[in-house]
Amino acid sequence: MGMIFYAHAQEYTMDNCVNTLDTTRSVETKSGYQYWFADKSFAEGNTLKLSVVELGMSTHAPHQHSEDEFFYVLEGTAEFFLDGETRIVGSHTSLYCPSQSMHGIKNAGTGLLKYLVIKKYELE
Repeated sequence: MGMIFYAHAQEYTMDNCVNTLDTTRSVETKSGYQYWFADKSFAEGNTLKLSVVELGMSTHAPHQHSEDEFFYVLEGTAEFFLDGETRIVGSHTSLYCPSQSMHGIKNAGTGLLKYLVIKKYELE
């Protein structure tokens, strides 16, 4: 039996700290699907999500929120929108969305866009 660690009443074990992509547990979206490696209930609001976006689609319209957010493009070509400006970027690119910035991401390539979303939610 491995070690068990606790933080703020959350039990952390090797089994729940190692998360291999399992598309049977993914959630369909209007633009593709998403897979939560860690949702906000797991690690005190820290999240890690894979988003997969179909050709020409975006996960949602540009928006803003109080939390900072990072995108990391794994595969494909993205159009990144930040406060009225856009930039086309490729794989292995990090994108930062400061708190309250108007931001969004769209598939601008010829295949799937796959990117990670890293965000810390404010817990109540």
